Amino acid sequence: MSTTQSAKAAQIDIFSQLQAYNHEKLVFCQDKHTGLKAIIAIHNTVLGPGLGGTRVWNYANDTEALNDVLRLSRGMTYKAAISGLNLGGAKAVIIGDAKTIKTEALMRKFGRFVENLNGKYITAEDVNTTTRDMEYVNMETDHVVGLPESMGGGGDPSPVTAYGVYMGMKAAVKHAFGNESLNGKKVAIQGIGKVGGHLLEHLHKEGAKLFITDINEEMLAKYSKEFGATVVKGDEIYSIDADVFAPCALGAILNTENIGKLKAKVIAGAANNQLADENVHGPMLIEKGIAYAPDFLINAGGLINVYQEHIGYNRETAFRNTEHIFNVTSDIFKMADAKNIHTQKAAMELAEKRINDMLHVGSTY
Repeated sequence: MSTTQSAKAAQIDIFSQLQAYNHEKLVFCQDKHTGLKAIIAIHNTVLGPGLGGTRVWNYANDTEALNDVLRLSRGMTYKAAISGLNLGGAKAVIIGDAKTIKTEALMRKFGRFVENLNGKYITAEDVNTTTRDMEYVNMETDHVVGLPESMGGGGDPSPVTAYGVYMGMKAAVKHAFGNESLNGKKVAIQGIGKVGGHLLEHLHKEGAKLFITDINEEMLAKYSKEFGATVVKGDEIYSIDADVFAPCALGAILNTENIGKLKAKVIAGAANNQLADENVHGPMLIEKGIAYAPDFLINAGGLINVYQEHIGYNRETAFRNTEHIFNVTSDIFKMADAKNIHTQKAAMELAEKRINDMLHVGSTY
């Protein structure tokens, strides 16, 4: 195959992926001097500008990075729609080891690329990015949220994200056990970063029995001591005899093998894109009698928080709006039962209905 033919084949493959997820725009960003290699994916802007964080990750290859940003940006569309926000879905990934590549120059260069999109994309912090990084981005563009409180921003969104996951978990527990109380419930948490740590605090206060795992041994020791949590090694977390399993690390962990190990009756966590294959593993959870709280619904607190920043920040309003996740999650379980479909599909249908309804509104202009 010639170089021209190879390039054409690669282009067709990229467009087939865009069409599969129905994305609007994909932007590749490269700068030799700062070492920036980034991808911005804008999925849908019917409800408003695409808002989604920028994560820095040392992907095994560029294809892995592309697949991640496409899945994540699509999830942001559904997250905004089901949360009633006037936002579209987008996401960005910067490729590389966050410990070595992040500099002021790199983040500001990335900000230039964001600025060139003229407001179609609004960025924020995500995995391996901080409020300080967003300050650098903000030096080059106003299309950024997640800024420090000292700059009029909402600061760290993880407490609000954790509160939303907590609300969604309580709704799922009520559906599975008939009562929303987590007192005495055994909860296995995979990943205790920023969000997982705040979630632990809520669960500990309510009297849950906690089991935790993470690659960070220091954090495990800290939270084990602080909240009396039992430390579990790696994949053993799946087979814990728990009532609730809370994935709070990376996505696609609900696959055939792991679902087969689960003893929990509820899955409710902060990780994005937890189902490895929605069409296969959503129904599999029904077969196992597991109540699954859709991730893009219950982890929307962070988005709700930065949206509040976008329109004029008020912390109390952000938490109050996030509390509504309990009611929406309860409605999703009822809808799924009534239509005999899995909860991920029910949540996606509800989000798509709002997008389609607003598309008709826009068509009158």
